[in-house]
Amino acid sequence: MTLVLSEVSRTFSSEKAETIEALSPISLSVNNEEFICILGPSGCGKTTLLRIIAGLEYASSGSISVDGAPITRPSPKMAMIFQEYSLFPWRTVEENVALGLELRGLKKPDRVAAAEKYLDLVGLKGFEERYPHELSGGMRQRVAVARALAIEPSILLMDEPFGALDAQTRNRMQHELLHIWEKTKKTILFVTHSVDEAVFLADRIVVLTHRPGRIKEIVTIPATRPRERTSEDFGQIRRHLLDMIREESDPAQ
Repeated sequence: MTLVLSEVSRTFSSEKAETIEALSPISLSVNNEEFICILGPSGCGKTTLLRIIAGLEYASSGSISVDGAPITRPSPKMAMIFQEYSLFPWRTVEENVALGLELRGLKKPDRVAAAEKYLDLVGLKGFEERYPHELSGGMRQRVAVARALAIEPSILLMDEPFGALDAQTRNRMQHELLHIWEKTKKTILFVTHSVDEAVFLADRIVVLTHRPGRIKEIVTIPATRPRERTSEDFGQIRRHLLDMIREESDPAQ
């Protein structure tokens, strides 16, 4: 399944009736089963771009398509995972995972079977009857991943999903996400502020400029997985990306 962005831009109007250009025209083609990370300085439009792809915001110009079909609204072909987990506290883990299937009208036995399947995949078998407040941050995010997978999307959109986790949990979640990706063969677009995270996860890294965001460079990661963060190749790519981010962090440069 190929995702194509063609000259996508976004402008906003401020309270003072000023026009703010958030995204300059962006064109990008994402291949089936590819893992793409979107990286850039704060305020460059990473989340805005992801929300436009998800159909949660509109593009001021340009188009987005999946296998030639235009995307103008939320699509069952895509699921979005946010940093804030967005779990319902009054629903059990199983009920949270099954929510999308419930909204689609699936019968309870089918919902339960799907929830159990994906909870097992994310390592939460046995936690079906727990509530979100009984889980750690990493476990809650795994529930969110399982809920997204349960609706069987072709594309996962992930907006800094590990940003609120401590460093140790974040590293573990990165390993687990790669395991899930290799098992499910989903296409993933993953927004992050972390250069290390992007180099560890991605097939390609799309680096955006300071606002208005446009593609500064697309970096292909040649290293095979699993990747060693202490390797020379990892360090070279990391330094190259940090230099680009540093250039874009100061709008005067």
